[in-house]
Formats: sequence, C-alpha cells, structure tokens
Amino acid sequence: MKIALVSPYDYAYPGGVNNHIASLEEHFTRMGHEVKIIAPSSKPKKTQEKGSAIVIGKPVAIHASGSVVRSPVSPMLLFSDRIRKILEQEKFDVVHIHEPLMPALAISVLHHAEGVLIVGTFHASRSNSFGYTIWKPLLKKWMAKLDGKIAVSKAAMEFVNRYFPGDYVIIPNGIDLERFSDKAKPVEQYRDGKLNILFVGRLEKRKGFKYLFGAYERVKREFPQCRLIVVSPLSRLCQKYEKLAAKRNLEDVIFAGYVPFEDLASYYNTADIFCSPATGWESFGMVLMEAMATGKPIVASDIPGYAGLISHGVEGLLVKPRDEKALASAIMSLLRDKSMREKMGEKGKLKANDYSWDVVARKVMEYYQKLLQSRTGVVNKEIACACQGSSHPGAAY
Repeated sequence: MKIALVSPYDYAYPGGVNNHIASLEEHFTRMGHEVKIIAPSSKPKKTQEKGSAIVIGKPVAIHASGSVVRSPVSPMLLFSDRIRKILEQEKFDVVHIHEPLMPALAISVLHHAEGVLIVGTFHASRSNSFGYTIWKPLLKKWMAKLDGKIAVSKAAMEFVNRYFPGDYVIIPNGIDLERFSDKAKPVEQYRDGKLNILFVGRLEKRKGFKYLFGAYERVKREFPQCRLIVVSPLSRLCQKYEKLAAKRNLEDVIFAGYVPFEDLASYYNTADIFCSPATGWESFGMVLMEAMATGKPIVASDIPGYAGLISHGVEGLLVKPRDEKALASAIMSLLRDKSMREKMGEKGKLKANDYSWDVVARKVMEYYQKLLQSRTGVVNKEIACACQGSSHPGAAY
C-alpha cells in the first residue's frame, strides 16, 4: 500500500509532530508499505537526502500561543498545480494529514486530495482557537473531506471536537523504547552524588520554566546537594536565567544547550527527577513519556494533556500550574524519598510499554483497515497482514 504522511511544519526542525511522522514512516516501511513524507522545509536539500521526502513550500517563523511555529503561509499553495500533480502521479492509497486544518500546506493537500482514503490527526490542545472560530464555516468544508479523524489524546480530541463535532479515535504518540530506556549511558560529569532535577524543552512562556526556576531556588535552600539541568536550545532566555542565577548566588543551574535527539536518553538517565511545569496547551506530553520510558519519577503541572498520561501518586506527582511553592514541595518530597522515586520510575516504565511505536503504528494501520473496509466492504489483505504482525509479499521483516 502507498501512504502519504503530510506535515504542515518545517521538516528541517525537530518537533513533536515531525518526530511522530518520522516514526510512523519508519514503522510503516518495516511493514512493507511504500511511504512518502510531504512537508515544507527551510533546508530542502538536506530534507530530500532521504528519498521518501517531497518538499513543498517555504516555511516562515510565526509567533503564536507562546510558541514559534514554522510553516508556509502563502495562500497560493491552495491553488498549487504542483500539489495536484504530485497527488495524481503518486497515486496514494492513503493520504494521512497531520494537523489537517493548518494553513497553508495541510489544507492545500486536503483540498486537492481526491479518490483516496483521507485521514487527519489532530495534535494540538488549547483553551480556545481564534482561527477555528473565525474560519469555521470555511474549514467545515475541508473537514468534511476527512474519512477518518484521529486525536493523540483526550485533551486534543476535546479541543477539536468543540469546534468540529464528530467521531474521533484516540491513538497516542509513540515512544522509541529501544532508544529511551534505563540502559542509556548517563552523562558522567553529573553523576557526582548530587540529586539531579531535569527539564527538557524550549524556554517558551507556556513551558513554565520560570516557575521551575523559582521552585528550584526554594529547593536548593533545603537540599544543597541538588542540581537543575536544563536541556534547551541556547537563547537569550537562557542568558537571562544564567545572569539571574548568578545575581541570586543560585548554584548548580546547568544550561546544557541543544541536545540531539539520539543523545536525549543519556540526560534522562542522568536525572533523579524529571520536571515539566507547563502552563497549558500540551495535548500529550512527549517529554513525560520519554522520562517514564527511562524509569524516572515525574513532577508536572496538573493540566489536561499531562493528567491524561500520568496518574498522581503513581508515575509522578501533579501540581497546580504556575504555583512555585507547590512545585517546590512536590520536588522536595521526592528528593527526600528514594523508595518513592524508584517505585514511580518502575510504574512509568510499565506504562511506557503500552505506547511503543510498534503498538501505535499497528493501531493506525488497523484504523486504515477499518476505514477502507467501511468504504469498500472488502478487507485489504496487505494491511490485515501488517496489523497481525505476519509477513506478506514485500514485507521488510
């Protein structure tokens, strides 16, 4: 079967949606399917080094919802004859668009796709959407073209369903359990007896790092033998917090800078506690899953996207968002109790098994099968074999 996976975001930049697409492409290919990724890229030559990529559109940086989105915005993509021709020439069986209502590439592919199974996956979760509200009458037209609708979490489903009611299935993000495990070698320079608190993410407002910084100041007074490690691309905000730490004589705040995806597990395995104080707009919490897969207890904000993934007191502790005192208290309770840290870490590893990419990719395939069968009344034997884990002609097992 031939599948198109469409990303609206700059494929030259790593991120949750693009990592999700890359993992689906890898696992679908292992199943024996032919997969193409359609995406914009600020580095088209590098992106096209992988033969499965078709680059369409030049992304620009857009500041929105406390984050930076890199996506093409030209409305001319909607009228792009190139997109129509690519879809006609490739003759895909399935066109799977991630964030299908995201302008301009995702909507353009949705507009031009005809005569194929069209599936959309919704990743985002916010309190509201100005764009959905304003453009709802027009977006409903394109929404109606989707044969199937996936949300990565209950929070993501509730968000999109508020504007576009319908039948959604929840198929979560996956985790590479081979990469993220407690077997990854820790960063030795930080294994010196101090207890390490780890933060992974961009220092955007919605990630809530300022609350962790304030909480750490409280924690450090009670637990001098602790350290805060920040894995985040170096930026002016990093410099701001470095200066602030120096001004307040706050020691052991380490800004590690950008860490390649393949090395992230080493930082998780260096941590004693993982902390994510996001203030909202998190539909799933991939960093929580990575921490759980490596057996680390979690302290995180009690927001829908996180509460749908971890249970308070089981894999970690959930605290009120934007509350430095509550955050500090939760961190200190885990610093005091090694047994609790270990128990929560083990519970997290068990839960992570349910989110392996092998499991998630097969769930998506099973959903394709269900949709195709409802359209034609015929079971696609190729997909059925893949879903059952058995080989079929051309399978790369």
